[in-house]
Amino acid sequence: MSRPEVVRVLDALPAIPRDRDGPVFAEPWHAEAFALAVELEARGAFTWSEWADVLGAEIAALGPQACGEEAYYLAWLSALEKMTDAKGLIPEAERARREAAWDRAARATPHGRPIALGTRD
Repeated sequence: MSRPEVVRVLDALPAIPRDRDGPVFAEPWHAEAFALAVELEARGAFTWSEWADVLGAEIAALGPQACGEEAYYLAWLSALEKMTDAKGLIPEAERARREAAWDRAARATPHGRPIALGTRD
């Protein structure tokens, strides 16, 4: 993505943590969630206006007590789930299957180790 495209994306989004060089990610999953939303918009799954509305509602739902990057990206993740549901991008049964596989893998992974989904999941 070119610098002007990144600036356009950032300007369309409410309150994204960033510095003068662009978005700032405290955790790898923050960057992955960001990249997923950018890619879905680029593929025409939704517009930035739609995304900003859903993300803004998720941030508002957290309330003023929720602050910081973790709360912001939890709202981002919730907005991604709502957008993919609303747009029918992932069938409900497939999403439920993937969530269950992730939950099993997370519970089976020792603390501090990367979670890896098995090929049978």
